[in-house]
Amino acid sequence: MSAPMETARRVADAVLYEGYLLYPYRASAAKNRMRWQFGVLVPRGFSSTGEPSSSVTECLLEPAEDALLDVRLRFLHVKARTVEQAEGEGHRPVPELAAGERIYITFDEATEREAGAVLPVADLIGAERMIEVRVPGDQSVEPIIGPAGERLGRVVAEHRPVRASLLARAERLAGPYGLVKLRVGVENTTAWEGDDASRAEALRGSLIAAHLLIGVSGGTFVSLLDPPEWAREAAEACHNEHTWPVLVGDPGHREVVLSSPIILYDYPAIAPESPGDLFDSTEIDELLSLRTMTLTDEEKREAAATDPRVAEILERTGDLPPELLERLHGAIRYVGAPVDEGPVENGQLEGVPPQDGPAQDDPAQDGAPTPWWNPGADTGVSPETDSVIVAGTVIARGSRVRLNPGRRRADAHDMFLAGRTARVEAVLLDVDGVRHLAVTLEDDPAADLHRAHGRFLYFAPDEVEPIGDGDGEETA
Repeated sequence: MSAPMETARRVADAVLYEGYLLYPYRASAAKNRMRWQFGVLVPRGFSSTGEPSSSVTECLLEPAEDALLDVRLRFLHVKARTVEQAEGEGHRPVPELAAGERIYITFDEATEREAGAVLPVADLIGAERMIEVRVPGDQSVEPIIGPAGERLGRVVAEHRPVRASLLARAERLAGPYGLVKLRVGVENTTAWEGDDASRAEALRGSLIAAHLLIGVSGGTFVSLLDPPEWAREAAEACHNEHTWPVLVGDPGHREVVLSSPIILYDYPAIAPESPGDLFDSTEIDELLSLRTMTLTDEEKREAAATDPRVAEILERTGDLPPELLERLHGAIRYVGAPVDEGPVENGQLEGVPPQDGPAQDDPAQDGAPTPWWNPGADTGVSPETDSVIVAGTVIARGSRVRLNPGRRRADAHDMFLAGRTARVEAVLLDVDGVRHLAVTLEDDPAADLHRAHGRFLYFAPDEVEPIGDGDGEETA
C-alpha cells in the first residue's frame, strides 16, 4: 500500500465509524436505538425509509498515458448479535442475560469490509468496467456459562450475505489540459424480498458508512472544492450523488481522493492529540473522555457489554495518563507553515516566534502586503488597545456596557442576556473590516476563568449600550 493511501485510510477509518455508537455508549440509551445514519446503501428492493441503494462519484484526473487507478470500496457489514437463554433443550431470545459479574446484551455490531481493483485509466476511456463484490454470510455461536459451570444460554452472531457492484468509467474532456472525468458508481445488489420488513432487517443486508478511496499512480486529481481557474467549469459539471469527494493525504499531494458520505474539506486530518476513536471524528475527544470517566460502575458494565469497541474505549479512558489528557485540552493551530509543537522553553513554545518580537518570515518586514488569513502579522491591529465609538462614547478594553442583543440576529441564548452588564475584553476586527466586542458578564462567577482561557461572548457594537463605572445595575 502506498504512503498516500495509508494516510488516507486513517481519515477514512474515522468516516467509517462516524456515529457508530454515541455516548453514553449503552444499548439502553435512546440515541443508540436508531443507528447507522451515514452512508447507508440499502438493498434495491427496500423502499420504506427512502434511503438510497446506490451512490455516484465523479472527479477530475490529470493522468499520464500509463496511469493506474486503485479503487477501493469500504463499508461496515452489520453483524446481528442475539442473546438466547437456555430453556429445556432449546433456547429463546432475550434482551440480556447475566452470568456472574458479566452481562450479555442483544445488540448489533459491525464488521469492516473492503473490496476493489486496480484499473488502467486507458481501459476506462469510453468504456465501463464492473467489479462484483460478494460477501458471504456466516454464523457463530458462543455458549454462556454460569459461575458454577452451568449452561445459561448462548450468543448467536450472524452476518447475512451482501452483494454490491462497482461501475467505473472515464471520459476525456475537450480542451488543451488533458483532463479526464472519472465516474465510479456503487450499487447494493443484495437480493431483497418484502417491503414491509423493518429498517433493522434491511440494515443487515446494507452497506453502512459506504465510501470510496481512489488512488492514482501516474497522475493527479484536481480539487473539486478549490479547483484551478482553468478547471473550474469542468469541476462544476461533476455530478455526485450521496458522496462528497475530497483530496486526502498530506497537504499538497493529489494522489488520493476520499469520496465520503459526510461533508469534508480537502486534506482532512486526525488530530495528533487524539488517543483513539470515540466515534465522533475526533471533534470532542476531551469532552467525551471526561464524560466516559464519570460513568458509574454499573453503566460501564452495560457499556462494555454493548459492543467490544466500546469496551476498548472504557479501558483506554480508564488508563489515560494525565499528560495525554492534558494534550486534549487544546492546541494552537497556525495557518501557514507547519509549526513543530515542541517543548516549552522559558515560557515560549518551540517553533513559535516570541510575542514581543517580529515573526520570522513576516511578509510585512519585506514590504509584502499582510495576508488576510494572518491577523497576527498585521501590526495595525491590536485587540487589547483598539477602540470603537458607540453612541458617542469610546469603547475599549475595560469599558462597561449593557447588552441589547437582537438587532442583528435572533439567537435565543443571546436574548437571555438582554439587559445584563458586561465588561469589554477586546475590540476585534474581522477580515471583512467589521468590528466585534469580546465581553465577559460582570455577574458571572466564572468570568476570571473565561478571561484566562480567552472564552468570551461576542456582540456587535450596535448591540451594546455604554454605561459608566457607577451606573448600570443589572436589570431582570
